[in-house]
Amino acid sequence: MKNDIYEIIDPGLDVATIKRNEAIFHNANGYIGIRYDFEEGYPDEIGITRSQYINGFFDVTDVKRAENLYGLITEKQIMVNVANTQPIRLIFDGEPFSMFQGSLLKSRLRLDFSKGITVREVIWRSPQGKEARIVITRMASFHQLPLFTIEYEVEPLNFSGNVVFESVHDGNVVNYTDINDPRMAAECPRVIFPVSCELRDGVSFINSETPRSGLRMCSCVENVLSKESQMEFHVNDNQSICVLKTQVKTNEKIRLVKYSIFCDSIRYNDCREQTMIELQKARSIPLSELYKKQREYLKEYWMNCFLQIDGEDELDRALKFNMYHLLQSVSKDPYGNIAPKGLSGDGYEGHYFWDSEMYVQPFFTITNPEISKNMIEFRYRTLEKARQNARLLGHDKGALYPWRTISGDECSGYYPSGSAQYHINGDIVYSIIGYYLATKDTDFLLKKGAEIILETARLWIETGNFYEGVFLINGVTGPDEYTCIVNNNYYTNLLAQFNLKWAVKIYMEYKDNEDFYELARKIGVVEEEIQRFQKAAQSIYLPYDEKLKINPQDDSFLQKKLWDIASIPKENFPLLMHYHPLHIYRHQICKQADTVMAHFILEDAQTLETIKNSFIFYEKITTHDSSLSKPIFSIVAAKLGMEQKALEYFGDSAKLDFLDLYNNTEDGIHVANMAGSYMTIIYGFAGFRMKEDGIYFKPILPEGWEGYQFKINFEGSRIYVVINNEECTFRLEKGGSKQIIIYDHPYSLDDSIVVKRSSCKQYER
Repeated sequence: MKNDIYEIIDPGLDVATIKRNEAIFHNANGYIGIRYDFEEGYPDEIGITRSQYINGFFDVTDVKRAENLYGLITEKQIMVNVANTQPIRLIFDGEPFSMFQGSLLKSRLRLDFSKGITVREVIWRSPQGKEARIVITRMASFHQLPLFTIEYEVEPLNFSGNVVFESVHDGNVVNYTDINDPRMAAECPRVIFPVSCELRDGVSFINSETPRSGLRMCSCVENVLSKESQMEFHVNDNQSICVLKTQVKTNEKIRLVKYSIFCDSIRYNDCREQTMIELQKARSIPLSELYKKQREYLKEYWMNCFLQIDGEDELDRALKFNMYHLLQSVSKDPYGNIAPKGLSGDGYEGHYFWDSEMYVQPFFTITNPEISKNMIEFRYRTLEKARQNARLLGHDKGALYPWRTISGDECSGYYPSGSAQYHINGDIVYSIIGYYLATKDTDFLLKKGAEIILETARLWIETGNFYEGVFLINGVTGPDEYTCIVNNNYYTNLLAQFNLKWAVKIYMEYKDNEDFYELARKIGVVEEEIQRFQKAAQSIYLPYDEKLKINPQDDSFLQKKLWDIASIPKENFPLLMHYHPLHIYRHQICKQADTVMAHFILEDAQTLETIKNSFIFYEKITTHDSSLSKPIFSIVAAKLGMEQKALEYFGDSAKLDFLDLYNNTEDGIHVANMAGSYMTIIYGFAGFRMKEDGIYFKPILPEGWEGYQFKINFEGSRIYVVINNEECTFRLEKGGSKQIIIYDHPYSLDDSIVVKRSSCKQYER
């Protein structure tokens, strides 16, 4: 695979660079995530919090409030920093290895997307002149999710002598906090405590427990040295240190392999027993075989989500970088989901948002649909809590999914831009229908998806009301968090309509199906209720301004005064960090794509003229303070034929973390934006759409590109698409014949189709 390595030569040792690289080079597999820290540690003044996480593993902490009003949350869930297995101190004849002492003759960090490893290679000269090559390889296994390995290879270059490894297993850990940044929050740094630390047959075990959620996890560590050594242990109540002492000769390579296992009580009945099982499994084969299995897993992954930009190596590498981090971040089971920072940092406290459904899931739906299915399974597992949340907010029926959560409980402490975002219900339904259209998995739709669709449809009837024959939805917040608690947010109303229509459609089509009949009976759905759904969907109000010929974001948006974005000092972005919320809410200004996003996901609701007018209008007043914004603007710009704009927005999106364009990657990667950069290629430049009557393509080729290629999975088939200056080629790589629409012309894809671009210019956007 081309451009499959991201490498930094001579990475800086300042605090900002170290923290950025912690996120960029982190190791994760969707279950465990370990930020990249130097095994040997840092000087005290650096102040690094070593961090490692388990997806979906949390504790509960209090939410501090000045006024405790009814229904506002008093506690929230936060992701937990679990036991630290990273530290390995290396000592040559009494001289400890440190990146901050002696001289670095060579230093580089490498992230390999094909092998699934990070590698740090250093040639170090000690203060006393000893030189050694040190190569450290880290892997979070995709083959065996609880497993994390560190392979630590040492080669003395100009000396022989004593070498000591001190491998630490530490249960005394804290969470990173920043009380001045609402995106970090985490007011309570200590949320897990070691219960016991024990040693058994050279393996250390630390059992830990969260004080309020009562969740347990166990970590175990085994150290294996390639050469005979003297081994001793120092164990106390919360820490185990394994000391290995040996002799080395010049140019003799020795290798320490540190096996770490993490198991939690959410997924395992006996996490202590499970760590032993997982360790035995890992140790039953050579490390080289574990590396091989990692490569095999990734080979299949890259085959399914293949994407390449020809002649644009930096962009191409940035996209692969993004797609690799998506795989690292997303849960591989229904007990977790995907947080905005994945498993790379504490940002947003590990909560799951709408990002999952509207950005990440479309990527996996057409590349690895089983992962997309898991994400829906997570929402199904938490449906009962969504019902409870609806009751808390005053609704007698239906389900309202929380704005931010880990296990299903609402964790948003600020309701105007949090729990008021009812559109998350429609977002989840949109993702379910997307999965269904891509897979035609009717069995899953009827057994699980349909229940979510019906219960969320009920919520819209509970929330909205008829007024003069029109169905209105008042007092909600759309995706734009700079405009809160409004009436008839266009995006929300459109998603509500979509939700209601599909509830009606599924009921009418499958009401005689045995599985669906049982579901309807279980939750008490009757045809009269379906008729109310239909009436509301047909009558729902979608704001439209005749003068501007746009869809206003909500009923009051156009009444607000403008805020000249050009006049705002650069250092005052993002606005939420420098202006009171009420000051922001009173202005006609957008944090991110809102109506513009609605025009992307449900484009057939409006004419092309309206979409264009809206795009031009909102582009002028959008700050893009959210990383979720630019990919959507790129997609819509591509649809409108604004290729240069689309390309500019795409470039910023694709390279956001790759180049740390927002200067906050140190807090964790921007997962939704990473998925958005992929969507920009497929849904933007390639014009891909999934609709009830099939899949559509309207490819364009950005100026300066030689071409691009990608693969999508649809209804069990894999389609290979190649776009260049001359033609568009569609090849059926796997599966049965498919009907596809290219530039509005239907084709039967049995083997391959070649469409000359010169003959299709009239159909391009």
